[in-house]
Amino acid sequence: MDYAHPLTVWDPAAPDWMLMGIEQRTRFEIFDDNYDNGVPRDEPFSLRSRAFLGVRELIDPLRFGFEFQDSRQFNATAPPERNTVDENDILQAYAELYFGESLGLSQPLSFQFGRLANDYIDRRLRSRNGFRNTCNAFDGFRIRAGNRETPWELEFFAVQPVDIRTVQPNRSNEEQWFYGVVGAWRGFAPLAWIEPYYFILDEDNKGWNAEDADLHTPGVHVYGDIGSSGFDYDLDVAFQYGNNLGLSQRAFATHAEIGYTFAHPWHPRVAFWVNYASGDRDPNDGIDNTFDRLFGSSNGHYGFLDYFIWSNMIQPSVQLSASPTKSTRLNSIYRTVWLASDTDAWARADRQDPTGQSGDFVGTEIDLFMHHDISQHLSIEIGYAHFFPGAFVRNTGDSPDSDRFYVQTILRF
Repeated sequence: MDYAHPLTVWDPAAPDWMLMGIEQRTRFEIFDDNYDNGVPRDEPFSLRSRAFLGVRELIDPLRFGFEFQDSRQFNATAPPERNTVDENDILQAYAELYFGESLGLSQPLSFQFGRLANDYIDRRLRSRNGFRNTCNAFDGFRIRAGNRETPWELEFFAVQPVDIRTVQPNRSNEEQWFYGVVGAWRGFAPLAWIEPYYFILDEDNKGWNAEDADLHTPGVHVYGDIGSSGFDYDLDVAFQYGNNLGLSQRAFATHAEIGYTFAHPWHPRVAFWVNYASGDRDPNDGIDNTFDRLFGSSNGHYGFLDYFIWSNMIQPSVQLSASPTKSTRLNSIYRTVWLASDTDAWARADRQDPTGQSGDFVGTEIDLFMHHDISQHLSIEIGYAHFFPGAFVRNTGDSPDSDRFYVQTILRF
């Protein structure tokens, strides 16, 4: 949690074995012609409050962590859903056994058990949601060797996704298990950080005729700086196979990015990338080619409008960002989106032409963003996104332009 710190940050005389943090975010937005829920205009206030309390080192190897979250929305036209409302619930509650240098280990070793909420790799397949008003959580355990400061890491987890129930206590999805092995090798840094991974989603649905799923997703994420040239790169390649509700799964996804940072006090950076995820080519061949993004995030990766996920997409993009001051970040992104398969669906809008006669160009999105730290504890963000519909949208239904504007404050202690 990037908002939790030892108490000594506020009071040098306080015990450093206690971690604590409070975060409150308030967001107002105006959303016109939302393709996701069909609402022509929405002006909601979204509030998300978090508090974390942790104990470390005091009674090592035993440690604890507890995180509370309350997510609410007011003045919304769209009905409450799991992405917007999660009242008075537990985001994390875990016990940890931590073995460090005191045991003569070359790498720290930890075991966590309970309710967990973590980011993995580049957040495309499992995410602790940032922009979304609610957050993914999982019940289970993780075993981790190493940390972000060590030359290598290796982690195994076995968890059940937590179903968000908006106004009732959340609980584990007993029909799903999510397993993963995640590694990190930093021996070639800064040229290359290498992060291999292997995820398994095992879904055993109840009912005498219910179909199950067994999705395997191996992949690797590599990123780094190309010497002192100013260029950097980011590459994530993932494959998917197994069984998916009675069909054989064969899918593929990738993110490929190249960027350049100019030698200027504002640190301007221009980047080009493409997000690709396969779509189903033939609904009658017994093979599902639609990539499943599992529990990954979408807003920061594929557009501020939240219209796209890492599934059935080809999304070339260009980004220009800069930091005029240490406390201010500016960002602009131009995205174009095609369907990887013109017979498969644009998932978020629930639109599909099984004949493929409506074309594959979904449209263009422009994103603008500004983040400013007013003080050590208070920051403000302003964002705007506009969507220009393409031929596929015009040929499959109503096709208005779409706008989203938001302003939010983030208070942290």
